[in-house]
Amino acid sequence: MLKRLGPSVVTAGEATSTKLFESRLEFNPPAHGVWNIVHVGMLVPEAHQIYVCAVNCMRGVVLTAAEMGMADRFSCVILKETDIVRGEVEQVTLEGILDVLRKLELRDALPPCVIVFPVCTHHFLGVSMGRVYRGLRRAYPRVDFVEAFMDPIMKRRLSPDVRLRKAMYDPLERQPVDDGLVALLGSDFSLDADCDLRTVLAMGGYRLEDVQGCADYGAFKRLGAAATIVAAYPNAAYGAQKTAKRLGRRFLYLPSSFSYAEIAGEHAELREALGLPRLDEEFEVSRCEDALEAALAEVGDAPIAIDASVHPRPLGLARLLLEHGFRVREIYLDGVTDEEAAALEWLRANAPDVELSSIVLPELRVAPRERAEDVLAIGQKAAWFCGTNRFVNIVEGAGLWGYAGIRTIARLMREAWVTPKDTRDLIPRKGLGCASCF
Repeated sequence: MLKRLGPSVVTAGEATSTKLFESRLEFNPPAHGVWNIVHVGMLVPEAHQIYVCAVNCMRGVVLTAAEMGMADRFSCVILKETDIVRGEVEQVTLEGILDVLRKLELRDALPPCVIVFPVCTHHFLGVSMGRVYRGLRRAYPRVDFVEAFMDPIMKRRLSPDVRLRKAMYDPLERQPVDDGLVALLGSDFSLDADCDLRTVLAMGGYRLEDVQGCADYGAFKRLGAAATIVAAYPNAAYGAQKTAKRLGRRFLYLPSSFSYAEIAGEHAELREALGLPRLDEEFEVSRCEDALEAALAEVGDAPIAIDASVHPRPLGLARLLLEHGFRVREIYLDGVTDEEAAALEWLRANAPDVELSSIVLPELRVAPRERAEDVLAIGQKAAWFCGTNRFVNIVEGAGLWGYAGIRTIARLMREAWVTPKDTRDLIPRKGLGCASCF
């Protein structure tokens, strides 16, 4: 029986729930700046990643490591059909990983940390990964084995990305507390040097450190001394909170936001938790208003498209821009998080004609990408869908945080409008901000 497919585009006024589109066949637009789990795992300095998988699923992760120029920190154990038929997957997994480590040891390249990625097959066959890890730790007691998973087809509450951002910090151990150290965990990018969080912590005599600033594995392990652990990226919140609880540390979730009220609330939370001095928030807001006014003067009435790969709060960004006179026409996203539910309600009431478009539904593959007017895109995927060379080229929230983050996005919009980019060259590059040989 034929079934009518649901829409791939709705207006904000038509969005009756945070689930915007039905799940069905998916399409990947050729904008590849977002990170995958290989990119994230490579953040742990000196760590070696080992994937245990069939050849068909291995291609993407192998290419990612090679494209980063980090093939020396990546290995794979190939599962074959005969391993499954003979019931030998558990044995092949353990012996394959041990073989990789023996070869690294012979080259005097045994890593201090190994991130192991079993796959969906291990779930289906009931493989005892606990037994595998016990065998690995007996053979190499000085190596930290991180228990990750690459199982994206499993319908679990937590995605492989979220679980990796927790697992990669499992090696952090209890140690003497450094009261002046604040650790930012789980973000792809280090926060901008001028962001509010760094500013107010420095004003209070604190140091903010993250994995991006760790030169070696020893420096990474010293993050466990932080008295306070912070998450600023939604996918990092679960892992950072679990790590803080395990180590007995204070935890703060302070997500990057485009709302003045939310930013003020996060500053208040910081002052209460750490006794920080008050930032002149009235002055900071006035600087944001000036930056947005300058961007509007440059961009004018140009239509704006935003996509969810640029920042976890695409609807919040749209609201900020609409409230300041910008002409937001399209937002590309496939669902609305709980953190964005209020922004969706605001759009429904105040900008009901804004189009909310899926990123992954297959009809978008053949949708027209020409627009009657030049479009300013915020995000690589919005740039591809709108066929524009005027776009803000950041992913995953970059280093934006607080009032400074608003000023930065306003500056990037102004620069993107004035200076067109080579879209065809830039957006196919994988892992924006990562080491790459392309």
